Amino acid sequence: MKRCKGLQSIIFLLVMMLILAACGQDAGTQAEGTDKSGGEKSDGKLKIGLSVSDLTLERWQHDRDFFVEKAEELGAEVVVQSANGDEEKQLSQIQNMLSQDIDALVIIAINSDALSPVVDKAKSEGIPVLAYDRLVNGADIDAYVSFDNVRVGEMQAEYLVDKVPTGKYFLMGGSPTDNNAKMFREGQMNIIQPLVDKGDIEIIGDQWAKGWDANEALKITENALTANKNDIDAIVASNDNTAGGAIQALDAQGLAGKVVISGQDADLAGVQRIAEGTQTMTVYKPIKAIAIKCAEVAVQLAKGETVTSDSTVNNGKLDVPFIKLDPIKVGQENIVDTLIKDEFHSYDDVYKNVPEDERPPRP
Repeated sequence: MKRCKGLQSIIFLLVMMLILAACGQDAGTQAEGTDKSGGEKSDGKLKIGLSVSDLTLERWQHDRDFFVEKAEELGAEVVVQSANGDEEKQLSQIQNMLSQDIDALVIIAINSDALSPVVDKAKSEGIPVLAYDRLVNGADIDAYVSFDNVRVGEMQAEYLVDKVPTGKYFLMGGSPTDNNAKMFREGQMNIIQPLVDKGDIEIIGDQWAKGWDANEALKITENALTANKNDIDAIVASNDNTAGGAIQALDAQGLAGKVVISGQDADLAGVQRIAEGTQTMTVYKPIKAIAIKCAEVAVQLAKGETVTSDSTVNNGKLDVPFIKLDPIKVGQENIVDTLIKDEFHSYDDVYKNVPEDERPPRP
């Protein structure tokens, strides 16, 4: 009887050793299949999370479509969520994405300074993070793809100064929580400040439109016109949405087309205003180019590949690899040769409110 019990004990130990060994193999296989530090899942399908700041804005709809198309072409699935301008919603959505077994996280930030908690969580789980067009500050991100945003601001100011080299200028900044808005302002002042110092330009106001909101820009411009008795020569608006709000206020005072005003993003409404003569210019950032580049970089990061860049930008925590693209000035003189040639907008859409005899030749 004792011998049987001893034999049973030996058999039990052998069985347990085999079970433990099998569990170890299963755990190793599972870790390999869901590894976020690089390498594809066992099914070969990469999954990328794309957190968009606000899909109610036309600009980001274009970005999403081009990004998803390119990522899918490269063999990746894309999970897209839009926070519609709500900072807390973006944080919550990113938390949700991190639970969906993504291989890389791409963020178009609402507040460049508020995302370090979710970026830290992503990094702790081995998920690489790409900042799309807006830098994420104070966080360990892997790469940043954008345009030369200081140059964007310089282009805006250069165009207006060329039209109105002296006079009263009002500065309409973008969202104060968007790092890009600060870079645009830096570029604008690179051009304007020397003329202020010479006494050629007087800055009569300087405000920022929360959330890049057109209604905010409308109210700000109304107040500026009242305070200055409609005596304004130029409005340096940092994007087309805020330019649109400002032009509404100008139009109510019979000043639309008389006050020069900048913009950015080449939104259809903004380009139509340029064609009609109420907005002076916009800065075209070839959306397809940045979306495709971001998709390519996201897939590289998801595969654990090294991303190469020509420059870096410090985000307050580290020097981030910066893949920099070139923007383009657009005014009435080159709409056809830029936006329409690139098929970003159609000729008929842009000039639908312009009389036939005032339109440029079709391409």
